[in-house]
Amino acid sequence: MSRRDNAEARCAVCHMHAALCICALVPTLHTRTRLSLLIHYREERKPTNTGTLAARCIPGSSVGIVGDRARPLALPLVRPGELGVLMFPAEDAVPIERYAASEQPLVLIVPDGNWRQAGKMRRRVPGLAELPCVTLPDTGPTAYRLRTETREGGLATLEAIARALRVLEGDRGPEIEAAMLAVFEVMVERTLGSRGIPSESGDRP
Repeated sequence: MSRRDNAEARCAVCHMHAALCICALVPTLHTRTRLSLLIHYREERKPTNTGTLAARCIPGSSVGIVGDRARPLALPLVRPGELGVLMFPAEDAVPIERYAASEQPLVLIVPDGNWRQAGKMRRRVPGLAELPCVTLPDTGPTAYRLRTETREGGLATLEAIARALRVLEGDRGPEIEAAMLAVFEVMVERTLGSRGIPSESGDRP
């Protein structure tokens, strides 16, 4: 199959092969926290990217492409009246729980790329260096088996966002996290199946 044929066989939205498309499974989750995803341009069209899947789950999310001069970011990232926090494990980062009871509307800004790309975003995207950085609670290892994790405790972008919302969304947090992880699990299993790798969850469709 040529590259052109391969591209035409993929869903234009989730970028998975048409027979494996997960679009019908994406939940609609209304949150009080607004998600702002900053995706490195090299990640944008990868079928193994999970950040865009997370944004699709949450209406009102914004997705900005970093590193593509033809598509400059819409700035500022934080709207009037919002409190912005950057999910990045900088040396001065604080636990995300500190903002769980915030009365001010929150925007969770999430860099989506490898660790090197994410670090550069904080330095290069206007306004990010001034925002407080937050870290996530350790609630277990990643379930992402599509790429090799190079950093201990590393998570797929969707997993990280789901864990953050579990903390920030109060009583609905666990429900929101579970719904996001459910479609994530299907995406991982279907992708592994297409590679001939057995699923860890049996024959679940």
